[in-house]
Amino acid sequence: MNNLKTTILLVVLTLLLILIGYLIAGPAGALVAFFIAMIMNIVSFWFSDRIVISMYRGKEVSEAEKPRLHRLINNLSQAANIPKPKVYILPLKIPNAFATGRSPQHACVAVTNGILSTLSEGELEGVLSHEIAHIKNRDILIATIAATLAGAIMTIAYWGRWIAFLGVGDDERGGGIGLIGIILLSILGPLAATIIQLAISRTREYQADKNGAYLSGKPLELANALEKLEIAARSNPLRGNASTSHLFIVNPFRGGFLFRIFSTHPPIEERVRRLRALAGMG
Repeated sequence: MNNLKTTILLVVLTLLLILIGYLIAGPAGALVAFFIAMIMNIVSFWFSDRIVISMYRGKEVSEAEKPRLHRLINNLSQAANIPKPKVYILPLKIPNAFATGRSPQHACVAVTNGILSTLSEGELEGVLSHEIAHIKNRDILIATIAATLAGAIMTIAYWGRWIAFLGVGDDERGGGIGLIGIILLSILGPLAATIIQLAISRTREYQADKNGAYLSGKPLELANALEKLEIAARSNPLRGNASTSHLFIVNPFRGGFLFRIFSTHPPIEERVRRLRALAGMG
Protein backbone atom coordinates (compact mmCIF):
# COMPACT_ATOMS: atom_id res chain seq x y z
CA MET A 1 0.00 0.00 0.00
CA ASN A 2 2.84 2.41 0.84
CA ASN A 3 4.54 1.69 -2.51
CA LEU A 4 1.27 2.32 -4.36
CA LYS A 5 0.72 5.56 -2.47
CA THR A 6 4.26 6.72 -3.28
CA THR A 7 3.85 5.88 -6.98
CA ILE A 8 0.56 7.80 -7.17
CA LEU A 9 2.11 10.82 -5.46
CA LEU A 10 5.10 10.81 -7.85
CA VAL A 11 2.74 10.66 -10.84
CA VAL A 12 0.71 13.56 -9.42
CA LEU A 13 3.90 15.55 -8.85
CA THR A 14 4.99 14.97 -12.47
CA LEU A 15 1.57 15.92 -13.85
CA LEU A 16 1.54 19.05 -11.70
CA LEU A 17 4.88 20.09 -13.17
CA ILE A 18 3.64 19.61 -16.75
CA LEU A 19 0.34 21.36 -15.97
CA ILE A 20 2.10 24.43 -14.59
CA GLY A 21 4.29 24.60 -17.69
CA TYR A 22 1.22 24.28 -19.92
CA LEU A 23 -0.81 26.93 -18.11
CA ILE A 24 2.08 29.39 -18.20
CA ALA A 25 3.10 28.92 -21.83
CA GLY A 26 0.78 26.41 -23.49
CA PRO A 27 2.02 23.16 -25.11
CA ALA A 28 5.54 24.57 -25.49
CA GLY A 29 5.64 25.31 -21.77
CA ALA A 30 4.55 21.77 -20.93
CA LEU A 31 7.30 20.38 -23.15
CA VAL A 32 9.94 22.64 -21.61
CA ALA A 33 8.78 21.66 -18.11
CA PHE A 34 9.01 17.98 -18.99
CA PHE A 35 12.56 18.31 -20.37
CA ILE A 36 13.68 20.34 -17.35
CA ALA A 37 12.41 17.57 -15.06
CA MET A 38 14.17 14.92 -17.16
CA ILE A 39 17.52 16.74 -17.10
CA MET A 40 17.33 17.44 -13.36
CA ASN A 41 16.40 13.82 -12.64
CA ILE A 42 19.28 12.46 -14.74
CA VAL A 43 21.79 14.71 -12.96
CA SER A 44 20.44 13.89 -9.50
CA PHE A 45 20.26 10.15 -10.34
CA TRP A 46 23.94 9.93 -11.24
CA PHE A 47 25.55 12.53 -9.00
CA SER A 48 23.33 13.17 -5.95
CA ASP A 49 25.29 10.81 -3.67
CA ARG A 50 28.65 12.42 -4.46
CA ILE A 51 27.20 15.91 -4.15
CA VAL A 52 25.69 15.39 -0.70
CA ILE A 53 28.71 13.51 0.69
CA SER A 54 31.07 16.27 -0.46
CA MET A 55 28.66 18.91 0.89
CA TYR A 56 29.19 17.53 4.40
CA ARG A 57 32.90 16.74 3.84
CA GLY A 58 32.34 13.02 4.33
CA LYS A 59 35.33 10.69 4.40
CA GLU A 60 35.13 7.03 3.42
CA VAL A 61 36.47 4.80 6.19
CA SER A 62 37.88 1.30 5.97
CA GLU A 63 37.04 -1.71 8.11
CA ALA A 64 40.38 -1.32 9.86
CA GLU A 65 39.49 2.24 10.86
CA LYS A 66 35.93 1.56 12.09
CA PRO A 67 35.57 -2.21 12.66
CA ARG A 68 32.41 -2.02 14.82
CA LEU A 69 30.61 0.20 12.33
CA HIS A 70 31.56 -2.03 9.40
CA ARG A 71 30.53 -5.16 11.31
CA LEU A 72 27.05 -3.80 12.04
CA ILE A 73 26.51 -2.60 8.47
CA ASN A 74 27.80 -5.87 7.03
CA ASN A 75 25.47 -7.97 9.23
CA LEU A 76 22.44 -5.83 8.39
CA SER A 77 23.25 -5.84 4.67
CA GLN A 78 23.41 -9.63 4.70
CA ALA A 79 20.07 -9.77 6.55
CA ALA A 80 18.55 -7.47 3.93
CA ASN A 81 20.17 -9.45 1.10
CA ILE A 82 21.82 -6.42 -0.49
CA PRO A 83 25.47 -5.58 -1.24
CA LYS A 84 27.34 -3.95 1.61
CA PRO A 85 27.27 -0.16 1.04
CA LYS A 86 30.31 2.09 1.35
CA VAL A 87 30.79 3.63 4.79
CA TYR A 88 31.41 7.33 5.38
CA ILE A 89 32.04 9.45 8.46
CA LEU A 90 30.81 13.06 8.54
CA PRO A 91 32.86 15.47 10.72
CA LEU A 92 29.80 16.75 12.60
CA LYS A 93 29.23 16.79 16.36
CA ILE A 94 25.45 16.49 16.01
CA PRO A 95 24.41 12.80 16.13
CA ASN A 96 22.72 11.75 12.89
CA ALA A 97 22.98 9.46 9.88
CA PHE A 98 21.73 9.03 6.33
CA ALA A 99 21.97 6.71 3.34
CA THR A 100 22.37 7.81 -0.25
CA GLY A 101 23.00 6.33 -3.69
CA ARG A 102 20.93 5.49 -6.74
CA SER A 103 20.53 1.75 -6.05
CA PRO A 104 21.53 -1.00 -3.58
CA GLN A 105 24.54 -1.67 -5.83
CA HIS A 106 25.64 1.98 -5.67
CA ALA A 107 24.86 3.05 -2.11
CA CYS A 108 26.61 4.36 0.96
CA VAL A 109 25.78 4.91 4.61
CA ALA A 110 27.06 8.05 6.28
CA VAL A 111 27.16 8.62 10.03
CA THR A 112 28.36 11.62 11.99
CA ASN A 113 31.11 11.55 14.58
CA GLY A 114 28.49 12.61 17.10
CA ILE A 115 26.29 9.53 16.66
CA LEU A 116 29.20 7.17 17.35
CA SER A 117 29.78 8.74 20.75
CA THR A 118 26.11 9.26 21.66
CA LEU A 119 24.37 5.93 21.03
CA SER A 120 24.85 2.50 22.51
CA GLU A 121 25.73 -0.33 20.12
CA GLY A 122 22.12 -1.57 20.07
CA GLU A 123 20.79 1.92 19.35
CA LEU A 124 23.39 2.42 16.62
CA GLU A 125 22.36 -0.88 15.07
CA GLY A 126 18.74 0.29 15.12
CA VAL A 127 19.67 3.49 13.27
CA LEU A 128 21.78 1.60 10.73
CA SER A 129 18.95 -0.86 10.14
CA HIS A 130 16.71 2.09 9.24
CA GLU A 131 19.28 3.27 6.69
CA ILE A 132 19.78 -0.20 5.23
CA ALA A 133 15.98 -0.45 4.86
CA HIS A 134 16.03 2.82 2.91
CA ILE A 135 18.63 1.34 0.55
CA LYS A 136 16.76 -1.94 0.11
CA ASN A 137 13.48 -0.10 -0.58
CA ARG A 138 15.22 2.29 -3.03
CA ASP A 139 13.86 5.17 -0.98
CA ILE A 140 16.85 7.35 -1.79
CA LEU A 141 16.04 7.29 -5.49
CA ILE A 142 12.34 7.98 -4.79
CA ALA A 143 13.16 10.88 -2.45
CA THR A 144 15.64 12.31 -4.95
CA ILE A 145 13.10 12.21 -7.77
CA ALA A 146 10.45 13.82 -5.55
CA ALA A 147 12.82 16.57 -4.42
CA THR A 148 13.96 17.18 -8.00
CA LEU A 149 10.42 17.40 -9.36
CA ALA A 150 9.42 19.74 -6.52
CA GLY A 151 12.49 21.86 -7.26
CA ALA A 152 11.59 22.00 -10.96
CA ILE A 153 8.04 23.11 -10.11
CA MET A 154 9.39 25.88 -7.89
CA THR A 155 11.80 26.99 -10.64
CA ILE A 156 9.09 27.11 -13.29
CA ALA A 157 6.73 28.89 -10.89
CA TYR A 158 9.48 31.46 -10.29
CA TRP A 159 9.71 32.02 -14.03
CA GLY A 160 5.92 32.36 -14.08
CA ARG A 161 6.10 35.24 -11.61
CA TRP A 162 8.62 37.00 -13.82
CA ILE A 163 6.37 36.43 -16.85
CA ALA A 164 3.52 38.07 -14.93
CA PHE A 165 5.63 40.99 -13.69
CA LEU A 166 7.02 41.65 -17.18
CA GLY A 167 3.51 41.69 -18.59
CA VAL A 168 3.96 38.67 -20.85
CA GLY A 169 1.25 36.57 -19.20
CA ASP A 170 -1.81 37.91 -21.02
CA ASP A 171 -4.84 35.86 -22.00
CA GLU A 172 -3.28 34.61 -25.20
CA ARG A 173 -0.09 33.48 -23.56
CA GLY A 174 -0.04 31.42 -20.42
CA GLY A 175 -2.76 29.08 -21.60
CA GLY A 176 -5.49 31.70 -21.20
CA ILE A 177 -5.27 32.00 -17.43
CA GLY A 178 -4.13 35.62 -17.49
CA LEU A 179 -1.95 37.70 -15.20
CA ILE A 180 -3.75 36.96 -11.94
CA GLY A 181 -3.92 33.26 -12.79
CA ILE A 182 -0.16 33.06 -13.35
CA ILE A 183 0.53 34.83 -10.06
CA LEU A 184 -1.80 32.49 -8.15
CA LEU A 185 -0.33 29.48 -9.92
CA SER A 186 3.22 30.54 -9.07
CA ILE A 187 2.23 30.58 -5.38
CA LEU A 188 -0.07 27.56 -5.15
CA GLY A 189 1.98 25.28 -7.45
CA PRO A 190 5.09 25.17 -5.23
CA LEU A 191 2.89 24.80 -2.13
CA ALA A 192 1.15 21.76 -3.65
CA ALA A 193 4.52 20.32 -4.75
CA THR A 194 5.91 20.72 -1.23
CA ILE A 195 2.91 19.01 0.35
CA ILE A 196 3.20 16.07 -2.07
CA GLN A 197 6.96 15.78 -1.48
CA LEU A 198 6.39 15.75 2.28
CA ALA A 199 3.75 13.04 1.95
CA ILE A 200 6.21 10.88 0.01
CA SER A 201 9.07 11.49 2.44
CA ARG A 202 7.00 10.80 5.56
CA THR A 203 5.54 7.62 4.09
CA ARG A 204 9.02 6.29 3.35
CA GLU A 205 10.28 7.19 6.86
CA TYR A 206 7.54 5.17 8.54
CA GLN A 207 8.25 2.24 6.22
CA ALA A 208 12.01 2.37 6.89
CA ASP A 209 11.39 2.42 10.65
CA LYS A 210 9.21 -0.68 10.36
CA ASN A 211 11.49 -2.58 7.96
CA GLY A 212 14.59 -1.59 9.92
CA ALA A 213 13.06 -2.82 13.17
CA TYR A 214 12.41 -6.22 11.55
CA LEU A 215 15.95 -6.35 10.10
CA SER A 216 17.72 -5.69 13.39
CA GLY A 217 15.09 -7.09 15.74
CA LYS A 218 15.59 -3.96 17.84
CA PRO A 219 12.52 -1.70 17.57
CA LEU A 220 12.96 -0.40 21.13
CA GLU A 221 16.60 0.50 20.54
CA LEU A 222 15.65 2.35 17.35
CA ALA A 223 12.89 4.19 19.25
CA ASN A 224 15.36 5.18 21.99
CA ALA A 225 17.86 6.33 19.39
CA LEU A 226 15.26 8.51 17.64
CA GLU A 227 14.44 10.22 20.93
CA LYS A 228 18.12 10.89 21.66
CA LEU A 229 18.76 12.25 18.15
CA GLU A 230 15.69 14.49 18.34
CA ILE A 231 16.80 15.99 21.66
CA ALA A 232 20.26 16.63 20.23
CA ALA A 233 18.81 18.27 17.09
CA ARG A 234 16.62 20.56 19.18
CA SER A 235 19.47 21.69 21.44
CA ASN A 236 22.08 22.04 18.70
CA PRO A 237 20.47 22.28 15.24
CA LEU A 238 22.55 21.97 12.12
CA ARG A 239 23.15 25.10 10.09
CA GLY A 240 23.32 24.73 6.34
CA ASN A 241 21.31 23.68 3.31
CA ALA A 242 17.93 22.44 4.59
CA SER A 243 17.18 20.93 1.16
CA THR A 244 19.10 17.84 2.33
CA SER A 245 16.96 17.38 5.46
CA HIS A 246 14.97 14.50 3.92
CA LEU A 247 18.12 12.35 3.84
CA PHE A 248 18.80 12.29 7.59
CA ILE A 249 17.09 9.83 9.93
CA VAL A 250 16.05 12.80 12.12
CA ASN A 251 15.66 16.30 10.69
CA PRO A 252 18.82 18.10 11.93
CA PHE A 253 17.54 21.57 10.97
CA ARG A 254 15.18 23.61 13.08
CA GLY A 255 12.82 26.52 12.54
CA GLY A 256 9.52 27.95 13.65
CA PHE A 257 5.95 26.71 13.48
CA LEU A 258 5.76 26.59 9.68
CA PHE A 259 9.05 24.71 9.51
CA ARG A 260 7.62 21.97 11.74
CA ILE A 261 4.45 21.74 9.66
CA PHE A 262 6.42 21.38 6.44
CA SER A 263 9.10 19.10 7.87
CA THR A 264 10.18 16.20 5.67
CA HIS A 265 9.94 13.89 8.69
CA PRO A 266 6.88 12.67 10.59
CA PRO A 267 6.70 13.58 14.30
CA ILE A 268 9.23 11.68 16.40
CA GLU A 269 6.52 10.93 18.96
CA GLU A 270 4.47 9.05 16.36
CA ARG A 271 7.50 7.16 15.02
CA VAL A 272 8.44 6.11 18.56
CA ARG A 273 4.85 5.09 19.31
CA ARG A 274 4.72 2.84 16.25
CA LEU A 275 8.06 1.23 17.04
CA ARG A 276 7.06 0.50 20.63
CA ALA A 277 3.81 -0.97 19.36
CA LEU A 278 5.89 -3.32 17.16
CA ALA A 279 7.73 -4.40 20.29
CA GLY A 280 4.44 -5.05 22.07
CA MET A 281 4.70 -2.05 24.38
CA GLY A 282 2.29 0.30 22.60
